[in-house]
Amino acid sequence: MQSMQPWKTRLQQLIALSSRYPRALALFGFASGLASFLLVERKESLARLIALVMLVSWVWLLLENLLTRSLSRWFRLDLPPPLLRYATQMIHQESLFFVLPFFFTTTTWNSGQAVFTSLLGLAALVSIVDPLYYHWLAPRRWALMAFHCLTLFAVLLTTLPLIYQLATPQSYRLALASTVLLAFPSLLGALRGQHWRRRLILLGLLAALGGAGWWARAWVPPATLWLSEVAVSLEMDGRNREPGASLKRIDLARLHAQGLYAYTSIHAPRGLNERIYHVWRHAGREVDRIPLEIRGGRREGYRAWSHKRRFPENALGRWEVRVQTEAGQLIGVLRFKVVE
Repeated sequence: MQSMQPWKTRLQQLIALSSRYPRALALFGFASGLASFLLVERKESLARLIALVMLVSWVWLLLENLLTRSLSRWFRLDLPPPLLRYATQMIHQESLFFVLPFFFTTTTWNSGQAVFTSLLGLAALVSIVDPLYYHWLAPRRWALMAFHCLTLFAVLLTTLPLIYQLATPQSYRLALASTVLLAFPSLLGALRGQHWRRRLILLGLLAALGGAGWWARAWVPPATLWLSEVAVSLEMDGRNREPGASLKRIDLARLHAQGLYAYTSIHAPRGLNERIYHVWRHAGREVDRIPLEIRGGRREGYRAWSHKRRFPENALGRWEVRVQTEAGQLIGVLRFKVVE
C-alpha cells in the first residue's frame, strides 16, 4: 500500500486541479478532437492509435459509475460530480470533432446523407455550447441518451474499419448492434420503478429504432470510404489504369457502338478489402449492378472501373452510376446524359 501512496497523492492533486478548472477539460476535448484529424491526415498509422484512444474513452464513459465506485472503495478517492460532467462533455466533444471531418469528406451532399452529417454537426455544436449542453440537453434523460447513442454510433463507424479493418457492412452492423445493446442499461436505469408494461413498450421502441437504423443505412455515409477521382469515359487505359476524357453528355450512336466506362478511385484504410458495386440507373430505375473488389492503403485511392456495353435501345436521358457498399451505403454518384 505504501508504494501506491505517491500515485494516490498525485491523482488527488490532479483531481483537485481539474475541479478548480473544470472547463479546461471541455476545451481540451474540443482542441484534441480537431488535432486528432489533422494527425490522421498526415499519417494513417496514427489514425489507429487515435481511434483506439476513442474506444477506450468510451469504455470509461459506459462504465463510469462502476469505476467511480471502485475508486472510492479501493483508493478512497471521490470524484466531484462537476468533474465527471465535464469529463463526459470532453469525451463527447473529442469524439464528435474526431469523426466529423471523416463524415464531411464522405457525405454525398445531394442525397439523404446530408441529414445524418448535419445532425452530427448540430450535436458537435451542442457539445461546445455550455447553455445548450447543461441547461437543455443534460436535464432531459431521453435527449442525453439519444445524443450519447448517436455519438457512439458515429465513433464505431469510424474506428472499426481503422482498427480492425472490418468491411463497411460489418462495421455498420456491429456499430448499430453495439449502440442498441449499450443503450439498454441507460434505458433500464431511467425506467427504474416504472410499471413493467411501460418498460416493455419503451424497450420495444428501442428495438424498433435499431430496425430503423438498419433501414436508413443508405442515409449514413461510409465514414472511411470516399471517392478521390471519378470519370465517365468512352476509353480506358487498362495498363496505366487511367480513364480517357471525362464526359457529361454522350452521343447515343457512340454509346451503342463503344459502350461506356465508369471509373472510380476510392480511398480506403490500409488493410481493408471490400466489395463495392457500380449501380447503373436510367431515369431512376436500376439497369445493371456490377461488383468490384477494392483494397485499401493507396494514398490516391484504389482505382477500379466497370465497362457497360449493353444499353437499351431508348437510352436517351439522364443516367447515374451509384457507387455503393454491399450494405447499400452510398459512396458517391457519377452522372451523365445521353443525347441524340
